[in-house]
Amino acid sequence: QVQLVESGGGSVQAGGSLRLSCSAFGYSFSGKYGAWFRQAPGKEREGVAGVYPGGSPSYAVSVKGRFTISRDNAKNTMYLQMNRLEPEDTAVYYCAAGNPSGYIFAHGPYTDWGQGTQVTVSS
Repeated sequence: QVQLVESGGGSVQAGGSLRLSCSAFGYSFSGKYGAWFRQAPGKEREGVAGVYPGGSPSYAVSVKGRFTISRDNAKNTMYLQMNRLEPEDTAVYYCAAGNPSGYIFAHGPYTDWGQGTQVTVSS
């Protein structure tokens, strides 16, 4: 059974940092799209960071320069390092993995999702 499990969420003050982890059970990130999405109350789920099968990253404009996505295929784990956090980053963060197809921040390629982890940034 495929399972993605996020950890590392929490509450921080603006300017702080958090590192999210996504561990894959019964699954390998190798050869897959991997991405972090987030959903704030009343808003649609949006992609914030993705990693292509070859390891190249892609970022939403709102997080570029502050967030870093990485993946350790040997550990079947994906990470999101979030620095200089802002109140606007408050959301539930989800990791996702799927077959490479089209735009990395579209929902279509992703067949597996984690349960989400809350990130709250206070001003």
